[in-house]
Amino acid sequence: MRTVEIWSEYITLGQLLKLTDTIASGALAKQYLAQYTPIVNGEPDNRRGRKIRPGDEVHFSDGLKVKVEAKKEILASERFNEPTKSSE
Repeated sequence: MRTVEIWSEYITLGQLLKLTDTIASGALAKQYLAQYTPIVNGEPDNRRGRKIRPGDEVHFSDGLKVKVEAKKEILASERFNEPTKSSE
């Protein structure tokens, strides 16, 4: 099971599709959800705006299982959408 960390109270199912690279762009969420129905906490749900909160589990049609967790700490670079520098 893959873990996705979020720093906000929730993200939408459409945003989760993009974060997990299930779809190439957010614009494809509606199309994807018209064809496939993810399972959110054991219940089928294909609403693009469905709020996904820390603790929720989502199973996608391709077999990907995702657990959403709250991010413990926000780095200053993430706060301002700057790329994180890796040590070389």
